[in-house]
Amino acid sequence: MSSVVETVTELVTPILEKQNFELVEVEFVKEGRDWFLRVFIDKEGGIDILDCAFVSEQLDEKLDAMDPDPIPQAYFLEVSSPGAERPLKKESDYEKAVGEYIHISLYQTIDGEKQFEGILKTLDKDQLTLTVKIKTRVKDYTFERKNIAKARLAIQF
Repeated sequence: MSSVVETVTELVTPILEKQNFELVEVEFVKEGRDWFLRVFIDKEGGIDILDCAFVSEQLDEKLDAMDPDPIPQAYFLEVSSPGAERPLKKESDYEKAVGEYIHISLYQTIDGEKQFEGILKTLDKDQLTLTVKIKTRVKDYTFERKNIAKARLAIQF
């Protein structure tokens, strides 16, 4: 499966670069009986349906032209925006998120919790600091980046 992700990443990157789009993530997953190839893209100001359709058509043509077929099983191709709760995967994602409200999931608990939401206050190669509101008080938590399982932008209510 990782070879599918690598192949698709190689194929879609030049398409996206020509349009000044960013590749957020490629995933190839089985859900129930069906396989899904999902390509998440973004650009300054956001992605729209026409952008997704364009990339989908271009990528589909490139995949169809490959011999042997890099994806022998039937699958659904989905090209979309990462959405409002975009995952933070690359270093540049984290850098752009400084000052934003984010959600993190940890490998190990801190103060009995494995999930935190707050404003990303600071960031370096080893740690990040979140300003978290707990009921009526605000507290800064510093997390080792190696302890972060997943991170994403979050919507603050």
